[in-house]
Amino acid sequence: MIKYIDFVPKKRQAGLFKQGKVQVFQELLDEMNNWILNNEDKIDVSHYETVILPNIHDDDSYSSEETELWAGGSSSTSWYQLIRLWYKRKK
Repeated sequence: MIKYIDFVPKKRQAGLFKQGKVQVFQELLDEMNNWILNNEDKIDVSHYETVILPNIHDDDSYSSEETELWAGGSSSTSWYQLIRLWYKRKK
């Protein structure tokens, strides 16, 4: 059975007069590689991809698993790049 795990950038808290920042892509890549190393005896990696989604850190509680995300309207939209790793469990 094919499964996946998303490595989504964590949003860091905004400070006074500062906009919140998200993790840099290299940190996501490091997290994915560590997860693979920690699970290499249990999984076979099928492939990985980068995915870009809007508004996953908004108050509306979107996530990387939503099948429909709203990105329109009169206000600005934030887009986030994540890594999706597809794998199979070893038998």
